[in-house]
Amino acid sequence: MKSILLKTQKIIFVLFGFTLVFAQNSMKIPSDAVFYMEVNGKQLNNKINWNKLNPLLHELSKKSKETLSWTDYSKTGIKYDAVQYHYASFNDSIKTYNTHFIIDNKEKFQEFVNSVKKKGQEVSKKANYSYVDINDDVFVAWNGSRAVLSMISYTKPYKDLWTTEAVADSAAVAVDSVAVDMGDTAYTDEPEKPFDYKEEIKSLKEDVKYLKESIKDNNNEIARIQKDIKYLQKHHKYPQEKENAEQHEDENMPDEGYEDDGKAFQKEQDSIRRENFKIVKKNAEDRFDQYFSSNLEIEVPKEMLAFRDGSSDVFVYTDYGRIVNEGIYGKMAKFYSYGQFFKNMYNSNYAYNLYFDKDKVRLVNNYQHKDADIQKNISAIYKGKKNKKLLELINEKSVGYYAMNVNGAKCFDMMYSLLQNSGENEYKKEMELIMETMKIVLDEEAITKIAPGNGIFVLNELKSKKVEYTDYEYDADFNEKEVKKTKDIAVPNFTFAFATENEGYWNRIFDVLATNKKLAKRFSKKGNVYTFKEEKNGGYIDQLFFTVKDGVVYLMSSADNMLPVNQSDVSRKWAKDSAKYPLSGRLDIQKLLTGLDKEFKSPKERKTLEAIRKNVGELYYKTEVKGESIQTEMNYNIKDSSENSLMYFFDVFEQVFKTKEKEEKPQIL
Repeated sequence: MKSILLKTQKIIFVLFGFTLVFAQNSMKIPSDAVFYMEVNGKQLNNKINWNKLNPLLHELSKKSKETLSWTDYSKTGIKYDAVQYHYASFNDSIKTYNTHFIIDNKEKFQEFVNSVKKKGQEVSKKANYSYVDINDDVFVAWNGSRAVLSMISYTKPYKDLWTTEAVADSAAVAVDSVAVDMGDTAYTDEPEKPFDYKEEIKSLKEDVKYLKESIKDNNNEIARIQKDIKYLQKHHKYPQEKENAEQHEDENMPDEGYEDDGKAFQKEQDSIRRENFKIVKKNAEDRFDQYFSSNLEIEVPKEMLAFRDGSSDVFVYTDYGRIVNEGIYGKMAKFYSYGQFFKNMYNSNYAYNLYFDKDKVRLVNNYQHKDADIQKNISAIYKGKKNKKLLELINEKSVGYYAMNVNGAKCFDMMYSLLQNSGENEYKKEMELIMETMKIVLDEEAITKIAPGNGIFVLNELKSKKVEYTDYEYDADFNEKEVKKTKDIAVPNFTFAFATENEGYWNRIFDVLATNKKLAKRFSKKGNVYTFKEEKNGGYIDQLFFTVKDGVVYLMSSADNMLPVNQSDVSRKWAKDSAKYPLSGRLDIQKLLTGLDKEFKSPKERKTLEAIRKNVGELYYKTEVKGESIQTEMNYNIKDSSENSLMYFFDVFEQVFKTKEKEEKPQIL
């Protein structure tokens, strides 16, 4: 009995050991990855109608310069009902985008690769995989069950203009074996010469001389062209001697020097391109070696998957902080004492879950700051109170609205935390002193009463309006002539309103504007309503109306917009939903495009507009605090008979595509 237990124990330890080995052998997402995406192939494949999609993809392939031989994109050897993994990374010189997917038919997949790669391009064979470069920066590798697509770009880093330190090329260091001395090329740094004011004066004088000669040459050329135009208008052809002279001049043009310069430049560019390709190819091979030597599983850091929903069709994670702060913006920020404040502000992650439902598309976004204290202060802003009067402005007939119910007082706490957590910098003590002074000077409670944090913008409708504008025409001698024309534009009828607990403050502001010497001509007052009117009646908004009533400040394009509206059941439902969320909104895209109808002038534009307009739906938006993140959900309700919301987009695209196809075909008279 004891021996059986010992054997069982050994087997368990051996199995556990193998599990550890395989777990350690998983390929990890690169540490410099700023983007990660999972595509739920099992769900998406069930939602795709290949009988519809294949003909469309085939038609699109005809538009490419090289005709693709593949006709059935549902049979490429790729296992579409499996999960696909995508990730992107960047450093000082290399940017990569990688896709990992499963293949269920190796022979079919290789046929597909052969149909898209360059003719005559050989497939490279490795010990445990094959690969080929489709382009100079696109590589595909595969074995019997897995495939990887890598898009890699390389840019040799020059001296960093934003720092005083030299920049090391990490990619070049990694591929020392392929590094070649480029000699005297664009990458060679020349030693900086001391400033010589005499040489600078000489150079500037030459610039002046060149500019004067250019003016003279341009005037002569204009006179010659005008003379040619007049001759052509009269004789409908050039003089015979001119045609002969131009032909003779072209035959005797000394272009050997230009050819030599062009060849030298092309040779240099080819050399640079070859060296860049060596680096890119080595980088691709290293990534392929690493993956195909693993257990072919992708290991993703837990923080990237914190908001992933397994039932979503697509999941995306982005490290927004690194994308911004480690790019050109972050390098520029180092130049400024307050740069760290902005870097700290952007230091966040975004996660997205995308769902293609039967009747709508849902996109759920989770925002999270990397600093827990800052995130806590941001979340506090989104815990405001509702305002019933503002929600009464929501109406079913409007094009859309955007409502806000936040806690304005908490904005100060967020700003203080951003300043406080800006890291060790030269002015940290000064910043702390400024913060303390702000807390003493600013009466946060009084400021909050001016605008507590409740507001709404309602786009009631878009009206057509005929306006006059100035255009310019030119006669045969290129003399400019000013011409008055008219056109139709879409004018918004809107209401912007926000709550206040200090009506007197806003009335004083409007009174100051109305009595100001420079603005008095445009301002007028009737009762409690102030009107601002433009002098010229030619813009999108001719007049604005301001007033304060019952704790609400109104800014409107029409004085009637503040009158109470009888809300329908649908409007009341929208108002009730908006009261639940800190931020919410709705947009009827069909009504919006109908209102913008006059902005589309040409028949081609109008046909495209009509193809889109008859199919577009409504967009709904809401934001709230969910756990340790700010969650925003957007729902796009479709107005179409498509099988589902995924095929809806393909159906709309196909209609627009067919409309353009009809326009491009020549009409037979």
